[in-house]
Amino acid sequence: MLILVLPLIMCGQDSKLSLFDNLVGKIWKAEGNWGDGSKFKQEIRLRYSLDSTVVVVNSIGFINKEQTELGERNHGIRQFDAKSDSIKFWEFDVFGGRTEGVVLSEGNNILYQYQYGESYVTDMWQYVDDSTYNFKVGNYENGTWKQVYLSTQFKATKEE
Repeated sequence: MLILVLPLIMCGQDSKLSLFDNLVGKIWKAEGNWGDGSKFKQEIRLRYSLDSTVVVVNSIGFINKEQTELGERNHGIRQFDAKSDSIKFWEFDVFGGRTEGVVLSEGNNILYQYQYGESYVTDMWQYVDDSTYNFKVGNYENGTWKQVYLSTQFKATKEE
């Protein structure tokens, strides 16, 4: 009996992170400007690890306050948490910061929600097609953007 049930349990665990399937194995690039006029530039790679129980994310972006030097800026983990029945994320940056929150989906859209200082922030990857996502950061409540801090687009290329 265990031989028949174990594969079903394993497949059930894998599917909890399936919302990342389209992002994995590609290089995602975006440029834009924050609401305060500062530059935004990122290159992101995602991969499955630990037998597909986590998603590892590496980001290249600005690593100095003057926004003149690009380098490894963030390292992140996404993992399904059975206790809360949700996907959680942790993001560690080159400046010593750590951001953590939850990952949700609305259809093909992926939302990261987290506390940032006094604000509750949402990052949304809004699906356009398999190689394009509109990307917004801001205050998103009940399906409506109350304020947008950044609006740009991520485009994908295949991993080298």
